[in-house]
Amino acid sequence: MKVEFFTISISISVSVSISISISISIPSLIPVAQAAAAATMAKLLIFALLALSTLSRDLALFISIDCGSSTTYSAEGWIGDEAYIQSGESKRVPSRNSLSPVMNTLRVFYTGNKNCYSLIAVEGEKVLVRASFYYGNYDQKSSPPTFSLQFDGNPWAIVVTSNDQVISYEAIYTVKGGTSTSVCVAQTHPNQFPFISALEMSSLGPNMYSALDSNYALFLTRRVAFGANETISDAYDRNWVPGVAVNGLTAVTSDAPVIDGATADDDPPEAVLQNAIKTSSTSDSINLATNLPAVEVEIYVNAYFSEITTLNSTQKRLLQIYLDDKPVSDPIVPPYQEVVEVTIFNMTASSINNLSLVAASGSMLPPFINAMEVFSISDQLTDGTDRNDEEQLASLQVQYSVLGQWSGDPCLPFPFTWDWLNCSTDATPRVTALYLSSFELYGSFPDLSSMDALEIIDLHNNSLEGDIPDYLGTMPNLKQLNLADNDFSGILPKSISNNKNLKLTVSGNENLCVSGNSCEASGTNTQTGTSFDGPQVTSSSGIKRKKKNNKLPAILGSIIPTFFLFWAGVGVYVITRQRRRAAAVTSLSAGQNGGANKPNGNGGNSVNVQVVGKISQAVMHEFIDNNNDTGEQTRMEIPDQMTDQQMYEHISRRNV
Repeated sequence: MKVEFFTISISISVSVSISISISISIPSLIPVAQAAAAATMAKLLIFALLALSTLSRDLALFISIDCGSSTTYSAEGWIGDEAYIQSGESKRVPSRNSLSPVMNTLRVFYTGNKNCYSLIAVEGEKVLVRASFYYGNYDQKSSPPTFSLQFDGNPWAIVVTSNDQVISYEAIYTVKGGTSTSVCVAQTHPNQFPFISALEMSSLGPNMYSALDSNYALFLTRRVAFGANETISDAYDRNWVPGVAVNGLTAVTSDAPVIDGATADDDPPEAVLQNAIKTSSTSDSINLATNLPAVEVEIYVNAYFSEITTLNSTQKRLLQIYLDDKPVSDPIVPPYQEVVEVTIFNMTASSINNLSLVAASGSMLPPFINAMEVFSISDQLTDGTDRNDEEQLASLQVQYSVLGQWSGDPCLPFPFTWDWLNCSTDATPRVTALYLSSFELYGSFPDLSSMDALEIIDLHNNSLEGDIPDYLGTMPNLKQLNLADNDFSGILPKSISNNKNLKLTVSGNENLCVSGNSCEASGTNTQTGTSFDGPQVTSSSGIKRKKKNNKLPAILGSIIPTFFLFWAGVGVYVITRQRRRAAAVTSLSAGQNGGANKPNGNGGNSVNVQVVGKISQAVMHEFIDNNNDTGEQTRMEIPDQMTDQQMYEHISRRNV
């Protein structure tokens, strides 16, 4: 069976065209099961190409993931999560506890130091990310768990879930590196398993929330539209919950026919400026609830004001914001049909402090406010694990697909490293140990030459074969090397055998010569149990395991890298074209809990594929290597002017 060479050219916008040439060669003599697996991967690529029809309709960066679901809600823009994570189990909330289709499913994680979703993003992009959690007694234990929430190797929040409430957390930050951003959950208490119900990400304008240094993140505690009757969702997926008038306050509606929100840097939607709350006299103040934690944190507050009526020449309204008894803003003059935004930062506060709005000296009219956002500011964001180590780990994940379920930062935040790593505790951590025994790895020895902080490499009890590389003996920090029970052959390099600081174990490699003496070229006269003036060596002939005669890795080595390479290119293009969502989404429910909005059940079109930044770079190198070994190729033409369905059927018939 052969899947022949073909060229596809697809236009995804009026001005942009993408052409992809894919070369796939499948030997006709390989086992049927392996050929079927290779054909399945080829079909995955076709499905990816068909998904371009979604991209062509909306290239805005907006992703709404219904965690634990495989369903796509095309009208609302929600998609299942299977393309974004490889770990965890899908669960359903009992129907009697159902809130909405999005909250009816979740993904729970019973194993792993941490489990992460990887979302397409690009370095320097400012994003809003919201994670939502609805326990709903899915496990019939009436025991909602508490666990850690993280992003890009940084602590985010301690999630305290509820039996019957949706708990949401929102962060705004600038992506610091690579072509993806990660959101992770991690277990912090025995028998309390982390889960997630929904995950959303949208792109913000580059000048939004610009008073914040890009080395820090904003964690939402409250976003409110005063005087509104329902939650308002805007083009950036910000949910503005209604702020009701209480304690003698009055809800009012602006008489301005149009209000230009673009006069504010953070672009509030016009809908939140059409209403306000006010006092009855200039002597009264408006207390502004912040939902800040009990401990003191650095704060970032945006307050929005648009004059609610036309003032005559004798009228004047002046406002001022206070924190406890100290003014934290200059006098504010709200403009009519426009908006003024006041940002407060470079100070600390907690739930015991009182934020209020008063009429400033000389004001003839009482104070009012249209909308407000309150954030706490994170600690300084990490730069992540050493770039060289990250890139090398990404190459390992390409070479050995069993490692692909691990994502997010390999070492951070401490102690939530990947399960098979040890890391240093430096500000920029280095990987110091690889524990990959019994992972069913096969093929040649991986390239670890750039991971020069490694002290331990444990690859025993796998099916690795071929020569042991010479560079292992010169790695400056390597102290233990366990390669036992593999299929290595040839002669142990002198750089290893002469390294007296290295503890070496190579038992169970029948065709490996470990002595310093001559070995027959055939490798059948293997020296075992030999000691020499070098490292401590353990070697025995053992029982020879049957080698895998498996050509499938070579086949998939051509198909899988092509699949990811294609989406890496499309992903970068999508991200760099920022566009607001065409229509606002409808909120699921009102109110904020723990500093976040509740999911709204709506979203926009999204790219249904996982592209991890470092892995995409590694795929390019793997793709080049695989193409150098490509066999005879023939051509299959895809006719022009085909619909998506026709193209899929045409290619599927050729694969039968």
